[in-house]
Amino acid sequence: MTTTTGLFTPGATAVRRDVHLGRVWTAMPQRVLADTGDVLTLAYWPGITSLAPTTWIDSLATGDTTLRESGLANLVSGAWSTAPYTWTGTALRSHFLAGEHFSVHQFQDHATGTRWYVNFELPHVRRPGIGIDTLDLCVDLVVEPDLSAWSWKDEDEYDQVRRLGLVDDHLHRHVERAREKAVGLLQDRSGPFAQPWSVWSPDPAWPLPVLPADAAIRSRSRSLGGSVPG
Repeated sequence: MTTTTGLFTPGATAVRRDVHLGRVWTAMPQRVLADTGDVLTLAYWPGITSLAPTTWIDSLATGDTTLRESGLANLVSGAWSTAPYTWTGTALRSHFLAGEHFSVHQFQDHATGTRWYVNFELPHVRRPGIGIDTLDLCVDLVVEPDLSAWSWKDEDEYDQVRRLGLVDDHLHRHVERAREKAVGLLQDRSGPFAQPWSVWSPDPAWPLPVLPADAAIRSRSRSLGGSVPG
């Protein structure tokens, strides 16, 4: 739920959804940590059950990367199905930035420490009572914990969605500008990179965020226009 100001209440559940062709591609229930309107901070951790494309789930289970490729073709055509998927990875804290074609994430656990991750996506749209809708645009930026170095990830998948027409020339220009901006913020240690994020873990007393029954109902929004999670 949201407050009368339209902000999500800390402690509430907000669902981060990928939406294309008016349909839900992924739905991830997350705990609201903070919301300023400009920056929405969410938490996601092992044990939370989401909805994900069956091709992505099967690819993780089998290691068959061709399933991810076929999943992108399914996304473009609108011929996909989803199934429940329980997260078993690290705890994740995320900043969703209003109006930006990217979000910033911090993966961490006691074994591996902190890892920064910039996900390029459509600017999110708030859905009162639900969460936010966006669409993953494949390409990502992986950043060393001390911000000293970074590398691009999944550029092959981005090339694929370009060929498939999911990312047209207009959207591609937005992505290119977003890539330049994200790297500039990183180099300048500004924006979400201005200060080191403290080590964080979810409170064991917190209940697991749960998907609402209508999380996968067809979105009323226009097509948001992207890719598999991760």
